[in-house]
Amino acid sequence: MRRRTFSGLVAGAALSPLQGNAQSGVHRLRLGILRPDPFFSNKPLILAFQQLGYAEGQTLILNQQFAEQGLSSLPELGRRVAELKPDVILTVGAAATDAVLRATVIIPIVFLGSFDPVAAGFVASLARPSHSTTGFLTAPEGAFAARKLALLKEAVPAAKRIAVLLPDAPPDDPGAQRELEEARAAAPDLGVELVAVEHRGGSYEEAFSRIVAARAEALLVDAHPSFVRDRKPIIDLCAKHRLPAIYDWPDQVRDGGLMAYGPNLDKLYTRVAFYIDCISKGEKPGDLPVEQDTSLELTLNLATARTMGLTFPPALLSRAGQRVE
Repeated sequence: MRRRTFSGLVAGAALSPLQGNAQSGVHRLRLGILRPDPFFSNKPLILAFQQLGYAEGQTLILNQQFAEQGLSSLPELGRRVAELKPDVILTVGAAATDAVLRATVIIPIVFLGSFDPVAAGFVASLARPSHSTTGFLTAPEGAFAARKLALLKEAVPAAKRIAVLLPDAPPDDPGAQRELEEARAAAPDLGVELVAVEHRGGSYEEAFSRIVAARAEALLVDAHPSFVRDRKPIIDLCAKHRLPAIYDWPDQVRDGGLMAYGPNLDKLYTRVAFYIDCISKGEKPGDLPVEQDTSLELTLNLATARTMGLTFPPALLSRAGQRVE
């Protein structure tokens, strides 16, 4: 992906939509949101804004766009969000962030996701991001996939061969490849062999047939947005094949997945809302460093474990931040 530069922009232009709010004496925040899927609740985000004194529909006006027709629709949706001229735009994932930055470098952007924003050209550095863009990283660089693999091995200690479900990602989307490389680096110390399996579009049955043919005993699901969107068929196929799997988001576990290791959304959105509030009141995105989320927690589905005939070790249970009965 081409690195973007933000030189030549007029100072203060990113904050121009806010001047009307200041003149009216009432702080009203118009927030645009672009994300790949509509399936996660906005409740944690709205609650975080309520803690800052906002009321949805009154002082907090949300305009949300979802790529319900697939990720290829994100460029058009990015233009649609930007054309409405919100005060700030929240993007979820690298593809959504790229889509909005192709539409505007004037409106402030706060991104959220697991990717390298410097390599992607979204920011100049984590400490001093850019004129219009800052955000939050939901995975510790170089360690997240390794930690997920270790937790999965702890849950299924007898597993010697673990599959990694990957998207058929384009070359300029290095996130999945980076996660695979991290897992491969950690595999020898855990005594496991990894089997990389790409989902090549269409039915997930074909990908799972290759996972089963490889005699995989557990599955690490990549964090790609398409796997979040399609979590129901993935979870159903894991249940069908009695294949223990680890995901990224608590929602995937609440929907029947076995376990997840990822952000605590309540804590994460508290920080996201704080940043957006600061920017809407005149703070420059470039003065707000990109933050790396440290609220990662383990979520376990005890009912799914029982269905699979699996018993979580006591040490793993004691570290779970959330349990689904």
